[in-house]
Amino acid sequence: MKVTFFSNFLNHHQLPLCFEMYRLLGNNFKFVATEYIHEERLKMGYKDMSNQYPFTLNTYKSHEEFLNGLKLGDESDIVIIGSAPDIFIKNRLKENKIVFRYSERIFKKGQWRIVNLRNTLSLIKNHTKFSDKNVYMLCASAYTAADFNLVGAYRNKSYRWGYFPEAKEYNIEDLLLSKENMLPKLLWVGRLIKWKHPEYAIEVADKLKQQGWKFTLDIIGSGEMESDMKKMIKSKGLEDCINLLGSMSPDEVRIYMESANIFVFTSDFNEGWGAVLNEAMNSGCAVIASHSIGSAPFLIKNNINGLIYENGNINSLLECVRRVLESSEFRKVLGVNAYNTIVNDWNAKKAAERFLYVSENLLADKTIFFDDGICSKSEILTQRFIY
Repeated sequence: MKVTFFSNFLNHHQLPLCFEMYRLLGNNFKFVATEYIHEERLKMGYKDMSNQYPFTLNTYKSHEEFLNGLKLGDESDIVIIGSAPDIFIKNRLKENKIVFRYSERIFKKGQWRIVNLRNTLSLIKNHTKFSDKNVYMLCASAYTAADFNLVGAYRNKSYRWGYFPEAKEYNIEDLLLSKENMLPKLLWVGRLIKWKHPEYAIEVADKLKQQGWKFTLDIIGSGEMESDMKKMIKSKGLEDCINLLGSMSPDEVRIYMESANIFVFTSDFNEGWGAVLNEAMNSGCAVIASHSIGSAPFLIKNNINGLIYENGNINSLLECVRRVLESSEFRKVLGVNAYNTIVNDWNAKKAAERFLYVSENLLADKTIFFDDGICSKSEILTQRFIY
């Protein structure tokens, strides 16, 4: 089987899946990058991986490689296409060959945007039109299927998918020992921008301190809100318990996750997936995430391997944090279960194996879904708080 994965550029969130596909398929797997990695990503610690691996092809580098990309789009048995131009699947769609779209949600700003006629007509043309064809959806958000359902696209053809950062295997006892801190450590990671709501972490820290809780909160990231956050921390007298640490590389972030007890994830519906949740769970943190985050409903089983709070509700977030602070045993249970979720159930190895099994069946005219987890059916999920 020949499989080609088209996307804008290769990054560390996609790399483990590519390694697994290459392990299983050898030279019959290619990752095709269609543009240079963005400068903003390089500043955030991402690496340019365009020439480091035998499975990469970069169509932006030469006309010859562009033509090779078109050829792969035509001749591969299976094509996955994410953030890449449809020119690479134009002929494929006409010939009704198997295509997997790979998408986060399309209405991050609100599902009411379906009323935009131009936008809706474009979705019908590029997606709904192929409802009875061999075009399927790999959902990189728990809300992807619901968004596309509004235009009648990918009904009963949407698979649970996502991003699969490196799933590290630890000695779980050693990992728990690294979290034996003098005070419970809370961690927040991300760009300091409005829709990620880092201010929620500060507001919760303020309330916790007022209530007499002892803890530390590390905030990793930089962005437009950094100056305001410094002022906020100072005005509330939180310099003794909050550390603003600036930007770090993904490897450096992992070190902080490995020693953190609680990971707080506060983004709103603009967070398509949120791979830091995979990484924090893999690092054995007790995770607390907003229900609006695309990865949260897929990865978290509430009260078992993490907690989900109502998006934008500070009291809901505060109550979750207090529950986890109250019991070191509860923190450990959540952290161990979170770790096991990633190393056993939600990782690149399992994703590659299940994807190829689904693909083999589709090539034999059989549509299958797994019962749970990766490549199970992605249900139509409401945006209402349901946990």
